[in-house]
Amino acid sequence: MASSTLNSIDAVDSFRFLFREFEEQLLNSCSDVKDGLAFVGFCYATRKIISLFREVCKAVHVHWVGQYTKINWKKQFGPWAVVTGSSEGIGRAYAEELAKRDLNVVLISWDEPGLRRAKDEIESLYDVQVDFIVVDFACDNQTEMYDMIMERLGSKEIGLLVNNVGTMYEYPDVLLNVSTAKLWQLIYVNIAAATMMTHHLLPQMVARGRGGVVTMTSGTSTQITPQMTVYSATKRYLDYFIHGVAYEYRYSGVVFQCLAPFYVTTRMNSFSNTLSNSGFFIPSAQRYASHAVSTLGQTLYTTGYYPHTLLLWIACSLPLSVWMWGSNKFNSSLRQQALKRNMRPRKSVSKERVNELNKKDVDSDL
Repeated sequence: MASSTLNSIDAVDSFRFLFREFEEQLLNSCSDVKDGLAFVGFCYATRKIISLFREVCKAVHVHWVGQYTKINWKKQFGPWAVVTGSSEGIGRAYAEELAKRDLNVVLISWDEPGLRRAKDEIESLYDVQVDFIVVDFACDNQTEMYDMIMERLGSKEIGLLVNNVGTMYEYPDVLLNVSTAKLWQLIYVNIAAATMMTHHLLPQMVARGRGGVVTMTSGTSTQITPQMTVYSATKRYLDYFIHGVAYEYRYSGVVFQCLAPFYVTTRMNSFSNTLSNSGFFIPSAQRYASHAVSTLGQTLYTTGYYPHTLLLWIACSLPLSVWMWGSNKFNSSLRQQALKRNMRPRKSVSKERVNELNKKDVDSDL
């Protein structure tokens, strides 16, 4: 009996000892796991801090170093620049910035009176030659149009091509409210123009071993943007196009750049009171162009304007669902502003009015 009792006590003591050993091992293991997770967290935080620091340094280099970098534009690129969509807006302002840097400029747009005004104003301010070509990038006969452009350019040594021409909806809207004519115009103007102009003018740059191609995309192509779906998709195409071509010709001596601004006060955005007033985050076309031109050669992809780079960081850090929700809300408010200005949905606009409005949108960009 006594022996049985002793055996029971020994068994209980052994169990307690084993339990304490297990508990101690478990606590040690948890401590090791916590230390491991703390190390992983430290590495992640360090990586994020380094990444942020690198982005800040890159932004400082792109947006401020270029302002004080003196280069001979004619020597680096060539004597002539071609700017599409340049009768007004960003294209007109960018052309003037190039003239300031002693480049002769060929302006291309459908708006002949606007082109003549731009030519006269630039030539009166700067000792450069300005030529212009009147074309509608949304015309039916695309092949004939580009052949005519190349014929008009003749033997000019084109050192810089600025693919600025673009068009957007009359105001943000859902797909089925956008006319078929406008959808085709988005494809011809936003996609085909930059693709074909680059295809026609890049060969002479590659042959000389110098030149530049600047293409205007949009901050709305950063992520999927409801109520600007087709517009932002065409601009996303341009992002991919220029990045791909830049890699293919990385040893050619030709400089490539994507400019992806957010909103700029141009006629394209005149449907909105919010977007029609210049400010820190919504610059005028002149202010934007003066900043953007100095970033050429500094980076392949940039907004061109440092407050927009802040917006780009925010846009890239947001989950897609949050971006789509927020952009849809914002575009809905812009649409309401447009409708309050006595605009009508596209389906109720006459065919003649649609054609007029469609043409008016070309040459400006976000």
